[in-house]
Amino acid sequence: MNTIFFKIKIAAVMFVLLIVGSCKKYLDQKPITDVSAEVVFKDVSSTLKAVSGAYSRLVGDAAYGIRMSLYYPVDNDEMQGPTGASDNDRRDIARYAATPGNAQITNPFNQMFQGIEYANICIANIPMMDMYNNGSDQEKKQLKRMYGEALTLRAQFYLEAIRNWGDLPAHFQPASELALINPFPSKVDRDTLYNHILADLKTAEDLVPWRNEVTSIGDQMDERITKGVVKGLRARIALFRGGYALRQSGTMQRSSDYLTYYQIAKDECNEISASGQHSLNPGYRALWKDQVGAHSIADPNGELMFQASAIGLTGAEDTKLGYYNGPTVNALGNKSINVLPSYFYLFDSTDTRRDVTCAPYNVAANGSTKIGQAVTAICDGKYRRDWVTNPVISPTSAVQYLGLKWQILRYADVLMMFAEAENELNGPTAAAYNAVNMVRRRGYGKPITTPDATVDIPAGLSKSDFFKAVVREMALELGGEGTRKYDLIRWNLLATAINESRANMTKMSTLTAMVNPSYMAAYPSYCLSATLPIAMYYFSSTTSDNSNIGGLWFNSLYKTAPIATPSGTTKVTWLSTAIATAGTTSPVGRYATGFVTGKGELLPIPQPARDANVNLTQNPGY
Repeated sequence: MNTIFFKIKIAAVMFVLLIVGSCKKYLDQKPITDVSAEVVFKDVSSTLKAVSGAYSRLVGDAAYGIRMSLYYPVDNDEMQGPTGASDNDRRDIARYAATPGNAQITNPFNQMFQGIEYANICIANIPMMDMYNNGSDQEKKQLKRMYGEALTLRAQFYLEAIRNWGDLPAHFQPASELALINPFPSKVDRDTLYNHILADLKTAEDLVPWRNEVTSIGDQMDERITKGVVKGLRARIALFRGGYALRQSGTMQRSSDYLTYYQIAKDECNEISASGQHSLNPGYRALWKDQVGAHSIADPNGELMFQASAIGLTGAEDTKLGYYNGPTVNALGNKSINVLPSYFYLFDSTDTRRDVTCAPYNVAANGSTKIGQAVTAICDGKYRRDWVTNPVISPTSAVQYLGLKWQILRYADVLMMFAEAENELNGPTAAAYNAVNMVRRRGYGKPITTPDATVDIPAGLSKSDFFKAVVREMALELGGEGTRKYDLIRWNLLATAINESRANMTKMSTLTAMVNPSYMAAYPSYCLSATLPIAMYYFSSTTSDNSNIGGLWFNSLYKTAPIATPSGTTKVTWLSTAIATAGTTSPVGRYATGFVTGKGELLPIPQPARDANVNLTQNPGY
């Protein structure tokens, strides 16, 4: 949603309960104002305030502002979390060593259920409004859209909660009603929860307009949910419903009817593509630098389908994207998310996505000159401070909240989900190839709809090999976007990916050639080399054209480095034993150190929630 929409605050809906500490608290009936439902849900404008309150739970420090976007999804096979000793905090979460008392899991757990509760209030009350049934045609369409938005938001909150904590209580009515029925709810199997929200989204599809229908019902074009988002989220949830998950037995399982859900995913993605409402931005760098980094509101392609907006410069409703992660500017920032060295070399040398996803530099005090970094210190690059414009942030500013929007769903992901589902159902058909190849062509700077043998996936792959190609392509396309860990889990590949990534990084530390992964398609052949550079030289003059990575390095990332430092450059040790030294500062030394199969696929249920609800059992292994 744009800033104008998002500044419509939640005050009018605050008669509902805030979730401030536990399952018991979010089920207790303790109104904090005297504002009634009749006052809140009286017309279109006041109802929009209530719906915006549900939207607001997507952001802030406890949600996609930092924790659920940057703390939880890392230590996969592309990104890893921060250096440093165990802290019962963010580092332990990244390393699969969180305990039920970890300080950074209670508030996000509560905020997901707070979002569910805010959505529940809207879902319960909007259809009961007189205007919903008897208003003008425009009013009815606007209110039906809001009802569909609330259903969709509840589904998103539940998806995020389930994929982090597994089975959870069913919370599909307002807390004031549930508290009277069962104040201490037990867990419900996640498949049951998934089935419920899949049905909700099917309902929402008929309530929410396509992008090109928004203005015709009297709404402005902004970042609110449209039909494509509903369908795309339904496809994503269907793939999780059909995928593997850690069950209470401590084993990874998926249901025998999983193909039913792959069919749902395929159909939804196909309908999005057929609608013509969404397409790929022709430039991958432009998508992230000129759209996301520039705080652009207009999105002519509609690729950025579902965004968690950020405003206010506070931990309540903004994000620390570009401050906690990404390269520093004038030594300001945390640079706490690092690209795995093995992932950096998964990219082809001509793949434009490499230099967007990976930022092997920090920025000097002048705000422009790049300072090259070793392969052990590459930051994720999609949310980077030096790309933030509108307004530009001064290199001397210590601000931590940059207003960057977390991307929940892009059209590229829709194409990849379609290819995965189609292949699982029918093998690698022409339609599956086309979906992946459109994404690849854009990544290589090629015309998106024109076949190109130089970058397209080769024809004739088996179903298994095509799946491996999809697994690799999703890593290349969606790197650093918070999806990889959860996709690896639903494929039951997380343990394999961690083990093989660790092994390849260890090989890199001894200048031994990496080997191809077993679970995804191969590396570029020239990356499986024992003669990758042990040094890189970056142009150090402030007058040098090092405004992007292409102009940063003097020598090749793929060939033996010069012995002597070339004139006008500064040397950085690139590959070395530092990749795998003991301790918590090296990539291997801190990488997923606490991961145990049958435990690490889920976070522990926060202890305060269990203290308040004796029926809330703990997850396996904790």
